[in-house]
Amino acid sequence: MNALVPPLLNGTAQGALLLLAALGLSLTFGQMGVINMAHGEFLMIGAFTAYLVQQVIDSSDLSIPVALPVAFVVAGLLGLLLEVSIIRWMYRRPLDTLLVTIGVSLILQQAALQTFPAQGVPVKQPGWLDGQLTILGYSWPLRQSFTIVLAAACVAILSAWLKYTSFGRRIRATVQNRDLAETAGISTRTVDRLTFFVGSGLAGVAGVAASLIGGTNSQMGAQYIIPAFLVVAAGGIGQLKGTVIAAWAVGVALSCFAYWTTGSLAQVLALILVIVFLQVRPQGLFTVRTRSLA
Repeated sequence: MNALVPPLLNGTAQGALLLLAALGLSLTFGQMGVINMAHGEFLMIGAFTAYLVQQVIDSSDLSIPVALPVAFVVAGLLGLLLEVSIIRWMYRRPLDTLLVTIGVSLILQQAALQTFPAQGVPVKQPGWLDGQLTILGYSWPLRQSFTIVLAAACVAILSAWLKYTSFGRRIRATVQNRDLAETAGISTRTVDRLTFFVGSGLAGVAGVAASLIGGTNSQMGAQYIIPAFLVVAAGGIGQLKGTVIAAWAVGVALSCFAYWTTGSLAQVLALILVIVFLQVRPQGLFTVRTRSLA
């Protein structure tokens, strides 16, 4: 039993980081049907934003709490710029968004490579994340606990925003029937823009958390984008609760496979596991209930 504690705890932390990366996709891909391959680069931008904030604020204890909202706004504005300039012309054409955003991701990677060193820049861990928690005899780094708390907070805020606010209801109406939503007086363009802003901003928040665990580099977004897409698909398109469960399951699978094999092989095995699951249940864990499904 004790042998399962380290992979379960590490997998929960890894799943929380993957969940942060997938939350934004649950909006832009799950809710809007846009395949944004530049989403990983918004995560990278959040990580580099954390570094730049630390250059302005000397205290690392304060810089990370400041970097979280700053990274959200910076990544969100870049996502909004992408939506206004390119994506707005490609709704209902997912393959076109796939090709265009691959090009955008390559441009952002090259821009980061030209701006920062190839090996990345260090983001200092705040003092309040030093130390470890002892759980069932296993010492667990506090920075992993921070990632879990941050992911839980983001899920709670996003869920409440979608469920209880008028704008959340407008998003659901636009997703279910865009034409009918427009006839009801809903500005679907405003919905699209704000949804893309929030989805991209969540990727920036994920980048701050990722920078504390794995550092920064111009390629860091690429290692999250495919697993994040698979998590959203496995959880059920547009289903937030499914995304949470799928992220935890993939994180634990990655950690368990890495515990028994190597890190690179673990990623391959976990991705194969998700693909096999999607072959058995292509609609994911949960589906949107409609009259045809009732």
